[in-house]
Formats: sequence, structure tokens, C-alpha cells
Amino acid sequence: MIGWGDVYKVVAATVPLYFALFLGYGSVRWWRIFTREQCDAVNRLVAFFALPFFTFEFTLHTDPFQVNYRAVAADVISKAVIVAVIGAWARFMSKGGCAVSWSITSFSLSTLTNSLVVGVPMARAMYGEWAQQLVVQLSVFQAIVWLTLLLFVLEVRKAAIGMYVDGAEAAAAAGKDVEAAGAAAAAGTVVVAAAAGKPSLWALVKVVAHKLARNPNTYASFVGITWACLANRLHIALPSAFEGSVLIMSKSGTGMAMFSMGLFMAQQEKIIACGTSFAALGLVLKFALGPAAMAIGSIAVGLRGDVLRVAIIQASYLYRLDPCTSLSLPFLFLNSTRMHAYLTCFIILNTYTRRFR
Repeated sequence: MIGWGDVYKVVAATVPLYFALFLGYGSVRWWRIFTREQCDAVNRLVAFFALPFFTFEFTLHTDPFQVNYRAVAADVISKAVIVAVIGAWARFMSKGGCAVSWSITSFSLSTLTNSLVVGVPMARAMYGEWAQQLVVQLSVFQAIVWLTLLLFVLEVRKAAIGMYVDGAEAAAAAGKDVEAAGAAAAAGTVVVAAAAGKPSLWALVKVVAHKLARNPNTYASFVGITWACLANRLHIALPSAFEGSVLIMSKSGTGMAMFSMGLFMAQQEKIIACGTSFAALGLVLKFALGPAAMAIGSIAVGLRGDVLRVAIIQASYLYRLDPCTSLSLPFLFLNSTRMHAYLTCFIILNTYTRRFR
């Protein structure tokens, strides 16, 4: 049974997060401290420095040789269960393109979480250090595997419906000047063009790799896990100067990410932009289907007790934040393809606002 002491620990761990969100919200909505352009600058600061170092610091101290492989297997099984459920539902959709779009959106909503920013303090407060390590392990696995697969699937979808044209080629074909063509190539722009030919698998892989290479969190995850493997195998430690440099930036990650979310919330005219029906659907996907699938996967691999509870709870955490848009990596991907981003936005904002109240 959960006692008042446990409730206090959770509240004490999460209140600072929402205090930062409150400051971000108030600085735009009430106090008019930041303009929209300044909010974008804050977001870029968080995107390229604060959050990558935050992810890097947690990944550095993960022990890859002590991974709870049952929990990882449960995560994989839960994703398979959700794919099966969504696939069965998609068969009854009359429009193929619509079915694919909603399938990707539904998978993103029900499976991808914001484990590091929200999950770590909650897990540590509720169950201790071992729970924090479990959440970090699943978060790193998500960053390396699931988000990469999501981006790849989105690129395949665009190719399948004739929306794919490489940005550099499109700029050159349109008669742009050299500077504009270079900017399009650097940004990896995807231009809608129904007449474009469908690219090969290798062309898709190239686009995905290019987009991931522009994401600093990708480097944070891969470099961090590589060092963690070497450090735990060879029993070496980071130099104290380097450790301190990472830590001083990492400490700003959580607060700045939540502050950035507050900035975004304050710039919206209304929270429920997708309508009540879609809002209800999103909430069911996020807080019912996701945890239920994780419960099935966890029980299937034999997780019991507190490990089972942590695995199910972390499945209901919010989306992983991406301060480039003040939202999440799934939102960024879906928004770039004009695919139900408003629903993704609502789930994030609704949950934060509901907890904030």
C-alpha cells in the first residue's frame, strides 16, 4: 500500500519540474518577458546544449553489462502487441493512406515516452536508485532503436505516397541560386511533389542517417553508451575535469526542457485544438493501450514485484522532449510530414496542464 511518505517523495521530485514549466509559461503569457523569436533562441540553446548533455550524463553512468534484459524484452514485446492491435484496426480502415498515417501516429502516442526528464525523478523517488537505472536503460534503448525506426517508417511512408524529393535536387530543379540550394541540402528539406519517383531503400537510409546526424541527442546516446561499455569493461573513469564539464551542463537539462515546454504552451491559443473525439482517442492510446501492452510484455517475460510496477508506470510517461520544437521527437517527425501533429501536441499539453493544475 502506498503511504503518505511515498506520495510526498513523488510530489517533492516532480514539483520542481512543473515550477520550471510555470516560469516558462508565465514569462510569455503573463509577464511578456520573451518574444516569439527569443523563445526560439531559448529552444535552440536547450536543443543543442542542455538536453544533449543531460542525456549524455545519464548514459555515461549506465552499466551496459548490468542491463535488465527481461525489461528490454518486455519493451520489445509490448511494441509488438501494439503493432498487432494497430495492424488489426488498420485493416478495417477504408483508405489505405489514412490507415498508414493513423497507424504511425497511434504507435507513436502509445509507445514513446519521456522517461529521462519526468521518469527518472519519479522512479527514483518511488523505488530508489535501481528503478532510476531501469528507466535510463529503457530510455537509451528507445533513443537508439525506436526513434530511429520511427523516422525510417515516416520516410518510407512519404516515398510510398509520392511525397519524396531530396531537398538539394528540388532546389536545383526549381532554379534556385547556389546559396538556396546549399541551404536546402544542409537542412535535408523534404518537398512535396506527387510526380517524384519513389526512391530506393538506400536513398531512404541516406535521408534517415542525415536527419539523425543533425540531432545532437543521437550523438549523446551513442557516444554515451560507447563510453559506458569501455568504462565498465576496462574499469576506467572519466577525468574529473571532463566529468565536471558534463555535469555543469547536464544540471540545466531538466529545468530548461520544462521551461521550454512552458514557453510553447504560452504561445498556443487553445489547448484542445484537435477536438474532443481525437483528444479522447489520444488519451486512451497514451494511458491505456501503452501501459496495458507493457503489462502483457512484462508478465510474458516473468517480471514480478516492483520491477513489474516500474515497467508499467514508465510506459505512461509523457513524450520524450525535443526542445527544437518545445515538444517531442515524435511531434517533430509527425509535424514534418503534416501527420496528426495537432493530436500529438494535445496529449503533451493536456497531460502537463492536468498535472500542473
